[in-house]
Amino acid sequence: MISLALMLALQAATLAPAANSGPGPLGAIGTQKLPAKGCAAYLWSMDAGRQLVAMATADPAQIRLAIDGKTSDYAMTTQSPTIGFGFGGVTQYRGGDVTATLDMAVAVRADISAGATVTSATLRIDRPGRDTIVMPVGGLIGCV
Repeated sequence: MISLALMLALQAATLAPAANSGPGPLGAIGTQKLPAKGCAAYLWSMDAGRQLVAMATADPAQIRLAIDGKTSDYAMTTQSPTIGFGFGGVTQYRGGDVTATLDMAVAVRADISAGATVTSATLRIDRPGRDTIVMPVGGLIGCV
C-alpha cells in the first residue's frame, strides 16, 4: 500500500517550480504538513505548473490560500452534503472580503491508507469589486 505521506513527498519531489505564482491573485501556498488531528485536503492547480494552491482542514474547518502574495486561513461558513473525511461536497469559507467555495468529489482507493483522492474539484474565489476566479483543482486527502 502506498502511504499518503509517501505520495505527498513524491508529488512535491517531481514538481518543477512554476514560472508564475498562480492564476491571477491566487498563488502557491508552499509545503504543508499533515494536521495534528483529523484530515486535510491538499489541492494542486490543474495547469502545467501543478502548484499546491490550497489546503483545507476538517478540524478546524478552514482553508489555507495565498491571495495577492499573502497566505491566510479562512474559516468554514457552510458545508453540504457530507462526502466523508470531515468534508462536504460544497464548502464555503470566509475571511475579510474573501469568500472561497470548494466543490469537490472524493474516492477511496485501496492503495492509499488513511486518505483518499480528490477526483474532481473547483475552487472559486470571490472578492467584492474584483474578478471572480474559478479554477479546477485536484489532489489528495490525508488523515492522522
